[in-house]
Order: sequence, then C-alpha cells, then structure tokens
Amino acid sequence: MDTPQLLALGAVVAAWAVLAYTIRRWGPGRAWRRVRCPEKNVRAHVLVEQREGDFGRLHATDVAACSLVEGALTCDKSCLARL
Repeated sequence: MDTPQLLALGAVVAAWAVLAYTIRRWGPGRAWRRVRCPEKNVRAHVLVEQREGDFGRLHATDVAACSLVEGALTCDKSCLARL
C-alpha cells in the first residue's frame, strides 16, 4: 500500500472511533446528572436512564439511583421533570 492509501485508511478508522466514542459518551443509555432534589431542596447526583424520543433528542425516562437515597428509590421521582 502507498502512503496516501494508509493515510486515508487511518482517517476512516479515526472517524469511526470518534463517532463510536461520541455515541457512547453522549448517546442513549445511563448517565449521571446533577439536579436539585424537589423534596429535600439540595443538589443531588442521579443516575438516569435516557432514551431517544425524537431524532437527536434524549429524554430522561427513569431514575435508577440517587446520591441522597441509599438502596432502592422510594420517592415519587419528581426530579425527572427537572432534567
């Protein structure tokens, strides 16, 4: 292979790697977010489940964990409206 072909192949592989990282980092799935808890009125870190509602838009659908609550969540998860 010539040098231009190797450079082109490297550019394609790098573009795919950047795309995969971007989707993994900022795409649908679970992500930690900071939000003000409406019940205790303090900042909390919550693990939210994100789904793609419309094309290119993520919507928080569920709260899996919260830094203010140990174990299973028993609150009404009203912090979802603030995400």
